[in-house]
Amino acid sequence: MSETLRVGIAGVGTVGAAVARLLARQSEALASRTGRKIIVTAFSARDPGKERDADLSGCQFFTDPSALAASPAIDLFVELIGGAEGPARASVETALTHGKSVVTANKALLAAHGVELAALAEQKHAALAFEASVAGGIPIVKTLREGLAGNSIRRVYGILNGTCNYILSRMEREGLSFEQCLSEAQKLGYAEADPTFDIGGFDTAHKLSILASLAFGVKIEPDAIDIEGIERVTLADIEAAAELGFRIKLLGVAQRTADGVEQRVHPTMVRKSTPIAEVMGVLNAVTIDADAVNELTLVGPGAGGDATASAVVADIADIARGVRSAPFGVPAEGLLELVRAPMRRHEGGYYIRLSVPDVPGAFAGIATRMAERGISLESIMQHGGKRGAGREDGAPVGVILITHATSEHLVREALEAIHRDGAVKTPAQVIRIERE
Repeated sequence: MSETLRVGIAGVGTVGAAVARLLARQSEALASRTGRKIIVTAFSARDPGKERDADLSGCQFFTDPSALAASPAIDLFVELIGGAEGPARASVETALTHGKSVVTANKALLAAHGVELAALAEQKHAALAFEASVAGGIPIVKTLREGLAGNSIRRVYGILNGTCNYILSRMEREGLSFEQCLSEAQKLGYAEADPTFDIGGFDTAHKLSILASLAFGVKIEPDAIDIEGIERVTLADIEAAAELGFRIKLLGVAQRTADGVEQRVHPTMVRKSTPIAEVMGVLNAVTIDADAVNELTLVGPGAGGDATASAVVADIADIARGVRSAPFGVPAEGLLELVRAPMRRHEGGYYIRLSVPDVPGAFAGIATRMAERGISLESIMQHGGKRGAGREDGAPVGVILITHATSEHLVREALEAIHRDGAVKTPAQVIRIERE
């Protein structure tokens, strides 16, 4: 082991600059903790002349991140470019092929190629570390892989996207529409100009696939996740949840079942008294349900330069100490093929909002279709004003159904039948309820 660990950073944007600053600021402490001096010796970026909030004046510059990855000027390669393909993938593969350890925050790359990259790292006796890829500054990867190694994990779930949590929090606190909150998130830099990846649930799904691999020892399969975003959540849903004692959160949930591993991303009603319901704004939270510790919840900043840099530097420090963990907790060849379990019987039931014509027999027809499929209704309530008050005859009214425990496919079948009957004209809003 050399006396100095020489680091090369590919991508010196918000996170890359924060990593360089943190390594410089904590230089003495890191040397004391790891037994080695850690310095940034080289970096790559598209624009060498761009003003950056970090002192890289003594570093060698590369326009090509793969050239940086292969350079003898570095011992460790930090990939902060982003994206599942292109320069990010090529440079990480180059670094590992040359036997250099890699630290990355790139969840898209790991979701698409994590198993192959882990196998390459193991073959070359290099480390592949990715704490920053999920939940920013929360040390969830190390917790699952090392801290809970003696546990059998039943379920892992949480708030994994700060943009969605910010939007839902502001809708509740300020009574703003989804569109207003999304616009504010874009102005503040929490959401991209095209926010689909965040609000559509895809970012959460990538992170969830990584957590599922760590928790259950299976290969990453992001395409095996049922995904719903928050685009259709309205103020009416937020208000109804509050009346029922719940908050709406976008959750990623992975759990072991008798049929395999179930993975889902969707808006969820969680009781206000639970720890995860208290997580507001851009914060993230992850709850682990395991046999020895029962439930463990970690909360912290899920994004941002400093929070992400904290996770990156933690990985760098591990590598400086000589830590070489199997990236996903077991050797890549030992990861099991994922058996996708169908959406199970949902023990918390469902919230269903319908727009129903105010005509005799409409409610009875809906209840009949539910009963035909064995769906027991806990309650039926009118929402948003009294039936018939100030409305034209037959004008639609908002109706909210709360079901007891039932299965996803039965709910969908009942709603399809209700639509075929002509009892409702617009798509139903369906949100799962978590009772825990």
